[in-house]
Amino acid sequence: MNTQFPAKAEFPLRSTLSLSFSRQPDRFSCLLWLLACWIFPLFAVLGTDEMAANLPPVLPWSGASEKLIVAADEAWITPTEASGFVETPSYQVTMQWLENLAKASPMIKLVPFGLTAEGRELRAVIATREGIDNLEQLGQSPKPTILAQAGIHAGEIDGKDAGMMLLRDIGFRGKAHLLDHANLLFIPILNADGHERISRWNRPNQRGPLHQGWRTTAQNLNLNRDYMKAQAPEMQALLRLITVSKPALYLDIHVTDGVDYQYDITYGFHGDRDSFAWSPQIAKWLDQIYRPGLDRSLKVAGHIPGPLVFALDKSDLNKGIVDVPYNPRFSTGYGDLIHLPTILVENHSLKPFRQRVLGTYILLEASLELAGKNAISLQSAMKQDRAYRPEMIGMNWSEPADTQFTMEFLGMASEEYFSPASGRNEVRWLGEPITIPQLKVHRVTQPGVQILRPRAYYLPITSREVIEVIKSHGIVMEPLKEPVTLELESYRLVNPVVAPRPNEGRQTMTTQVQAVSQKRNVPAGTLKISTDQPLGSLAMALLEPAHIDSLAAWGFFNEILQRTEYIEGYAIAPLAEKLLKENSALKAEFEARLASDPAFAKDATARLQWFYEKSPYFDQKYLQYPVWIER
Repeated sequence: MNTQFPAKAEFPLRSTLSLSFSRQPDRFSCLLWLLACWIFPLFAVLGTDEMAANLPPVLPWSGASEKLIVAADEAWITPTEASGFVETPSYQVTMQWLENLAKASPMIKLVPFGLTAEGRELRAVIATREGIDNLEQLGQSPKPTILAQAGIHAGEIDGKDAGMMLLRDIGFRGKAHLLDHANLLFIPILNADGHERISRWNRPNQRGPLHQGWRTTAQNLNLNRDYMKAQAPEMQALLRLITVSKPALYLDIHVTDGVDYQYDITYGFHGDRDSFAWSPQIAKWLDQIYRPGLDRSLKVAGHIPGPLVFALDKSDLNKGIVDVPYNPRFSTGYGDLIHLPTILVENHSLKPFRQRVLGTYILLEASLELAGKNAISLQSAMKQDRAYRPEMIGMNWSEPADTQFTMEFLGMASEEYFSPASGRNEVRWLGEPITIPQLKVHRVTQPGVQILRPRAYYLPITSREVIEVIKSHGIVMEPLKEPVTLELESYRLVNPVVAPRPNEGRQTMTTQVQAVSQKRNVPAGTLKISTDQPLGSLAMALLEPAHIDSLAAWGFFNEILQRTEYIEGYAIAPLAEKLLKENSALKAEFEARLASDPAFAKDATARLQWFYEKSPYFDQKYLQYPVWIER
C-alpha cells in the first residue's frame, strides 16, 4: 500500500484554508498555515465560549474514542482535528483534502454524482478493498455497501468530519480490514450550497463548530422533506446515486435540537422497539442485530447511545416523548418504503462538537463491521422485503398517539423560572444528570389511511413533470405500444383543500377521493406502472392522492382544481326547469337537498350550480384525477 502522501499535501492537510504548497513553502505560506492551525482556533475558542454562555451547562466527558484523534504532527490530520475540534472545513478545503487522500490510497476514490442549484459539484467517496472507482461497479459488488450521508442539513455537519477521520484511518492507520466484507460510500456534504452559507450565527441551539452552514439549499428547500417530490437537483442526484449504487444500509446523519439529556448519540429507524415498518424483515434485522451491536460499540468507546428524543412538551419532559413513524418525505420513511435499511442519526446538539464527531466515527466504524459480519442476514432481509407485496399499505402517519408505554430515561435536571422577556415561565437545564425510571413514550400505531394495492396505474403522457419525478425514483414504467380498452378505476377529488401558503416551494393539497369504475380507451404511449415490482409500494405512495406525501398532495396535479368552462344563468335556469319536469329522481334529490340545507335553499347561484353539475355540459375533468387504476 502506498503510504506516501503527495508533495502538495504537506501543509494543506493541517490547514483550514484552501492552500496549495510545494515541499518548500515560502514564508507567507508558512504564516498562513500558522494562522490556520493555531491563531484562528484560539480566537475561535473565545468565540465558542461566548456562544456557549447561552446554552445549558455541559457535562464533562472523556471516552476511549478520544484515542482516535491523531497528533498535531500527523501528516493526514484532518482540518477539524487541526483546529482542536473548533472549526469544520469549507467545501473547497474538504474536497481538496479528500482529493489528496484519494490520490494517496488505492482504496479510496472520489466521484462526482451531480450538481447543486448554484453549480457546485456533489461528490461521494467510494472506499473499497478492490479500488472500485464508479457507482455502477459498486452496485454490482457482492459486498454490502454502507451509504453514509452527511450535511443534508449543512449546519449539522458532524458526519463529514467523522467520515474524514475514518477514511484517513482506513487508508493509512490500520483500519483497511473494515473493507474486507463491506464497502463504504460516503457523501461528505449533500447540501453543499447551504454548507457555504456559513456563519457563527446559524444554529444557536448547537454547541459547535464555531461556524456552521445553513439548513436549506440555495433554493430554500429542505432536502429532508424532498425525498418524494424530488424537486431539488441535490435530491435528484441522491436518488440516482441510491438507484445505481444499491446500498444495503443508509445512514442519514443529523444533529438534533430540543431538550437536554445525557445521551450524546441518538438514532432510530422504522421497526425500532417493535414499532411500525413497511419493511418488516429489515426492521427485525435492525432491531435485533444492528441496534444491540451498535449500542455495544458506542458504550465501549465511552458514548451514551439512546433513542430519538422528541418531547411531547419541550417545557416539561416529564410528559414524555413521542414515537411516530416517519412519512416518506423524510429519509427514514423513504428508506423503509423502498426496502433500504435506513438509520436516522441525531447527535445531541448540546454535547460538544468534539464528542459528537468522535461518537459518529464509532457509529460509522461499527456500521461497517456489523454490515460486513452479518452480510448474509442483511441481504436476506432486504430480498424478502423487496418481494413482499402487502394487500394494504398504511399511510399518513400523523395521527394522535394511541399506545403508551414507559422507558428508563437518562435525563438532565431542570427548573422553571419566570422570564421577564417572555412574560411566562421558561425551562432552565441545570447540567445535572438524573434518571427518570418510567418516562412515558407516546406511540402512533394506526395510520390515517389504508390504501388497497392495485395491479397497476396508468399515467398519461401529458403528466410530464410527474413522469420525470417517477423516473428519478427508479420505478419501472412500461409505455403501451398500442391503444387498449380496459376496465379501470378513476378518482374524483372530494373536498380538496389547498394550503393558503406554499410549503417547500409547492402549493400543497389535502383531499379525499371517490372511486368510479368504467371501461376506458387507453391511448398508446400511456405509461403503465405495475405494483408487482420492488418499488411497487413507493409507486402507490406517489400516486394515491389521499396520501399526505403523494405527488397530488405536493401539488403536481393542481391543474384539475380549476374549471375552464362555465354556463350563464339565462342558459342554466330554463335547462334546470326542464330537468325538474322530466326527471323525477333528480327532482326528489333536489328537494331533499333544499330541505336539509337551508343555506343552499336561499342561495340562487348555488342552486343553479347544482343543476349545472348534474348536466352533460359540466366539465367532466374538473376534480378528475388523471391517473387510472387497474384493480
